[in-house]
Order: sequence, then structure tokens, then C-alpha cells
Amino acid sequence: MNELTKIILYCAAFYLFLAVLMYIFQRRLMYMPSRNLEHPEKYGLSLQEVGFSTRDNVKIAAWFSPAQDAKETIIYFHGNLGNLGTFARHEKFRAFMDKGFGVLAVSYRGYGKSEGSPGEAGFYHDARASLDWLIARGLPQGKMVLFGESLGTGVAVQMAIEYENIRALVLEAPYTSVLARAKEIHWWLPVKHLLKDTFDSIGKIAGVKAPVLILHGELDRTIPVAHGRKLLAAANEPKKGVFFPHVHHIDFAPVDLAREVEVFLASDAAKNITGQAFISMPDMR
Repeated sequence: MNELTKIILYCAAFYLFLAVLMYIFQRRLMYMPSRNLEHPEKYGLSLQEVGFSTRDNVKIAAWFSPAQDAKETIIYFHGNLGNLGTFARHEKFRAFMDKGFGVLAVSYRGYGKSEGSPGEAGFYHDARASLDWLIARGLPQGKMVLFGESLGTGVAVQMAIEYENIRALVLEAPYTSVLARAKEIHWWLPVKHLLKDTFDSIGKIAGVKAPVLILHGELDRTIPVAHGRKLLAAANEPKKGVFFPHVHHIDFAPVDLAREVEVFLASDAAKNITGQAFISMPDMR
């Protein structure tokens, strides 16, 4: 065996080794939960700690505040890092509540005080349990706004398919699919054959009947804004895209998000959604 053949074999073995490692540990790389979650009061929020069990018997924790003056309730599905109390998520909840919206912020399995381990199928169970909990309390689907942040956008899209009468679907920094983004990042790996959780939003969005609002930062490098624009193009009317020129992935001003949601819901009620994307200028902050 000559030296060149040995080098090729060593490289092939190393490549295979890396692929196997990525397959085995992919969920540890994809989901980065924190269990260190305080009571909402520690974050200055007047939210209740509530809980419910999923269809696969996992106990899920959540934060809840009812809506005021017949406003909608935001069901919030967070991203892959931290928990409900990290990355200023509590500031978003406060901004929504200041507008009179109700909030149900869901802590996925494996995050915060929820049982279980993270995974796509499990997250869908968690989301269904949260919506069913609200329905059991008498909240009609027409008063529910599904709000997904980053990884949570895939969860929100799936729920918008299953619960067809929701008021609206709002996606903050969404991807077309986790598979598509993984291909962009790990172009040197056969991710299509390795990835367990794909969150295929682009393949589902055409089935969403609710109004769709997409919020994305032009400077986002974690999930490039091209994903949000492509998802917007594939969504049904009524729809609207707001693309912030000076925002990255997680530095949205909470008051901006709350304002855009409120404006969108009011515009849709007036049947005044055009479907045209526009840029939210800095002086609107």
C-alpha cells in the first residue's frame, strides 16, 4: 500500500468518524437547554407558573397570563438556547402584556422545569398540550396567536397546520427548514441522511390557513434573512414580512415585536394585508 492510498484511507476513516459523532451527538449540539429557571416574579413578571401533561405523559411547565379587554393570547415557542428567562425573553412577554395580550410561554421538555429530553416529535407534543390546555380553559382558537422564535418557528408552523382556526401565525427569525440550514453550515456532511429533526417549515407553510407575519433581521447570520423571505413567498395570503435593517438574530427590541404583532392583527381584521414585504426603519423604534 503506497503513501497516497494510506492518506486517502486515513482521511476517509476520519470523515466517517466525524459523521458518526455528528449523528450520535446531534441533539446535544442542536438543543442547548438550561434548567436554571426562576419564578416569573424574579424577572419582574406577573405571570403564573402552570403545568400540564402531554399525550406521551411528560409534564410540561409554562408561564401564563390571561388577556385583557378581549385581546388575543400569544402562545410563545422559544428558541433552542437557554429557557424562558434567558435572552431577554421575559422582556418580550412584558411587552406583549403591556399591549393587553395574554401570554402562554411554553417551556419545552428538557428545558427549565419541564421533564423529558428535547426532540422534534416531543416538542410537538408539548405544543399540542399547551393549546389543548387553553382550549380546555375556554379560549377559542380564534383568540390564539402562535408565536415562534428561531427554532420555535418550526413548532409554531406545525401547530398552525394542526389547529386550523387560530388567529395568526407569527415567526421571528424563521428558517425554511433545519435541514436546509444544516446543509448550509455542514456542507461537507451528508446531513440529509444524518439529521433526526428536520422541522420542515417550507414544506408545510402552504398548508397554513391563518394569517402569517414574518419578522427577521437583515443582519442575521444564525438564520440568514433569505430563509425568512423564502418562507414569506411560500405562505398564503394574508401575509406580511417585516425585515429590520439593523437587527441580528436575537437583538430585536421587544416593543417593536409587540407593536408589529398588534398592527398586523388590526390590519388583518380590516382585511388590509397586502402580502408585500417592507422594511421597518430605525426611526420607528
